[in-house]
Amino acid sequence: MVTRISKLVLLSFLCFTSISLILASLRFGPRFTALLGHFTPTKYKATYITQRPLVNVTMAPEKYKNPPQKPPVFTGTPESLLEDTKRLLDKSKSIQDAIANVPLDEAKFSNVLLPSARDDNVMSLETRIIGFYQAVSTDKALRDASTEAEKLMDDFGIESSMREDVFQRVDAALKKGEKLDPESQRLLEKDHKSYIRMGLGVPAGPKRDRFKEIKKRLSELSITFQKALNEENGALWFTPEELDGVPEDVLLTLQKGEGENEGKLRLTFKYPDLFPTLKYAKSSAVRQKLFVENENKCNSNVELFKEAVVLRDEAARILGYNNHAEFRIEDKMAKTPKTVDDFLGDLRTRLAPGGKKEIEKLLELKKEDMKSRGQDDKFDGRYYLWDHRYYDRLMLEKDYQLDHQKISEYFPLTSTIQGMLNIFEELFGMVFVELTGADRDKVSETGKGSDIAWHEDVQVFSVWDSEDEGNEFVGFLYLDLFPRDGKYGHAANFGLQPGYTDENGKRRYPATALVCNFSKPTPKKPSLLKHDEVVTLFHELGHGIHDLVARTTYSRFHGTSTVRDFVEAPSQMLENWCWTPSQLKSLSKHYETGESIPDELIHNLIRTKHVNDALFNLRQLHFGTFDMMVHEPKTHADIEKLPISETYNKLRKDISKLDGMEALGSTWDWGNGQATFGHLIGGYDAGYYGYLSSQVYSADMFYSVFEKDPMNAKEGRRYRHTVLERGGSQEEMQTLEDFLGRKPSTEAFYRELGLQ
Repeated sequence: MVTRISKLVLLSFLCFTSISLILASLRFGPRFTALLGHFTPTKYKATYITQRPLVNVTMAPEKYKNPPQKPPVFTGTPESLLEDTKRLLDKSKSIQDAIANVPLDEAKFSNVLLPSARDDNVMSLETRIIGFYQAVSTDKALRDASTEAEKLMDDFGIESSMREDVFQRVDAALKKGEKLDPESQRLLEKDHKSYIRMGLGVPAGPKRDRFKEIKKRLSELSITFQKALNEENGALWFTPEELDGVPEDVLLTLQKGEGENEGKLRLTFKYPDLFPTLKYAKSSAVRQKLFVENENKCNSNVELFKEAVVLRDEAARILGYNNHAEFRIEDKMAKTPKTVDDFLGDLRTRLAPGGKKEIEKLLELKKEDMKSRGQDDKFDGRYYLWDHRYYDRLMLEKDYQLDHQKISEYFPLTSTIQGMLNIFEELFGMVFVELTGADRDKVSETGKGSDIAWHEDVQVFSVWDSEDEGNEFVGFLYLDLFPRDGKYGHAANFGLQPGYTDENGKRRYPATALVCNFSKPTPKKPSLLKHDEVVTLFHELGHGIHDLVARTTYSRFHGTSTVRDFVEAPSQMLENWCWTPSQLKSLSKHYETGESIPDELIHNLIRTKHVNDALFNLRQLHFGTFDMMVHEPKTHADIEKLPISETYNKLRKDISKLDGMEALGSTWDWGNGQATFGHLIGGYDAGYYGYLSSQVYSADMFYSVFEKDPMNAKEGRRYRHTVLERGGSQEEMQTLEDFLGRKPSTEAFYRELGLQ
C-alpha cells in the first residue's frame, strides 16, 4: 500500500491482486480444513433459512426499486480508454502541482493530503474500470488498450510517488501535528511512509534514478506477465478413448477436431477442462502430459519472473533493506520475515508426518487400482504430482462413499447463488435485487441496459440494507461466471468502484464484480457445482460483500484494501458455512427434483474434511516457502544466480514429497510453474504466506463466535459493522481485537488442522 502509487500502480494491480482473492480458491483447490465432529449419520435440517427466489425489480418493494446512484457503464472503446486515462492523469498532475505550490510553513492536511485523497476518490471511479477491461473483454483491441492505459497509469503513479516537492509538503503537514480524526491521521502517516518507501529517503542522484528505473520496469513486467496468463489459449488433443473416465458433461463441452485432429477433442488448460481431467482420467499418461504441459503453458513468463525477483531485491537494497521480503513485510501484520519463516517452518514440521502417512495410503490405493486394471507390472512405487487429484478423488469415493458428481447435482449454479445471497441477507441484513431486461434500461445513465454490463452473461444486482438495517442503498454486485476467450482464467473479486464520502459529506456507493470460470450449462444439464466450487463461490462472494458493506471516508481504505496477511481472513471464515450441515441443506436444490441434499451425502461429505489435508496444506506451504525463498536471498548475487525453475521444483518435492518428471530422468527444470503463478507478480510477492497465516484469524473468529450458531443474525451484523465496514481504515489487529474482545489465538487454527 503506497500513496500515489497505491492508487495508480494499485489501480493496475487491483484487478489482479484483489484476485486472489483465489486466494488459493480454485487455483489450488479450495478445501480448507475445519473441526470435524460428525462420525455417525445425523438428520440435518435447514433450520435457519429456506431458499427464496432471487428478487428482481418487478418483485421488489418500492423502496428497493430506485437506486440513488447509477451503475457504471461499460461503453469504453480502445480510443476512449486512452483518452480518458490521459485526461485523468492531466487533472491529477494539476492537483499535485497546486499542492507543490503550497508554502511549506502553511502545509497542513486540508491543503496537502485532502486534495490528493479527493482526487484519488474521483479517479478511482474510472481508472479501475479502465484496467478491468483487459481481464474480461472479448475484444482484443480493447484489452490491448486497457493494458496500454494501465502502463500509462503505472508510469504516472511512479513519477507522482517520487515527487520531492509534494513529499516536502506531506512531511511538513505530518510534523505540524494537527489533531485529526483517526482515519485522516492514518492516511497522513501511510502517505508519508509511502514516499519514503518509494525512494525519497535516498539522496537525489544515480541511486534514486536507478530506483525509479527499476519501479517502471517492474510495472512493465507485471502487466506483460498477467496479460500472457489472461490470453493463454493453449490446448492438447486427445481421443475419447484417452479421456476414458472423464465425465460426459465435460466431454460434451470440448471442441471436436477437424482435419489432422479428426476424431479428437480439444482440451484446454482452463479450470473446467483441466481439473476434471486430472481428477477422473484413468490414463496416467494423459494426466502426466496434461500436468506437465500446464506447468509449461506460459514459458514466455520464465525470464520475466526471474528479472522481477532480481530487480525487487536490487530496489530493496537501494532503500537500505536486506532484501525484498523485509521491505514488503514491515507494514503487514507479521512485521518481519523471521516471523513468517518461523510460522511456515513450524507448520511444515507439524504437517510433514501427516503428509508422509497420507502418501503411504494413497500409494496403496494406486497399487490396488493399477492391479485391478491389469497394470500391476507398471507400478513403480512412486506417487506423482499428476496422480494426486485422481487418487484423492478415488479415495473419497471408495473409502468414504463420496461421489462428487452426485453431490454436484444438488448444487446447480443459479439456485446455489440464490441460496448464498439468502444467507448473506439473513446474516448481514442485506437485500439483493437482480436487474434484468427493461429494468436495466431504467437504471442505465445511457438508457440502454446492455451498457451496464461488459458481456451478455453478466448478472447485475442492486444491493440494499434490510429494513432493520435502515433500507439504505449499499452498492452494485456483478457476477461473471463462465469462461470465454481472453477472460481472466481463475476466480476473483474485482473492485470496480470504491465507496467513500465526498467533499459534501455525501456517500458514494461501491460496485464490485465476481469473475469466475465455472462449467457452462449443456443441452442436458444446467451448470452444476462440485462442492469445492461451492466453497470457491462463497469465498469470492465473501470478498464481494466485504467490498460492498465497507464504509470508509477515503477510497484508499475501502473494502478489501487491507494488509495482505489479513485480507483473506473474512472470506476464509465464511467458507465454514459450506461445511455446516444446516447451510448445505439450505443451499442445495437438485437440478431435476428440487430436493435438498440427503443427510447421508452431507454426512459423507463432512467426514472427508481432513482426508489428505496435510498434503493440501503442504502444497500451500510450498508456494509460501518458495515465495519467501526468492525474496530473501542473503546477497544480491545469490538471487542473480539462483536457478528459479529448479528451485521451484526441488522445493515442491522436498516439502510435499510428491514426485515429478525428475523421478523419470528429467532435469529439475522440467517445469516452470512459477511462470503461471500470477500472485507473485501481481501483488502477493513476499505475501503468499498470508493465505495460511490469515487462517489463524479466520478460524479464531468462526469458532469463537459462529460455531454454535452460524446464522446468528445479531453476531452477523456485529461482524459486518466491526470487521467488514472498517476496511483498512484502522490497524487490522485492532479490528480483530474489537471483534473478538481479546488478542487473536492460534488455538482454533491448530485444532482445525488436527495439530493441537
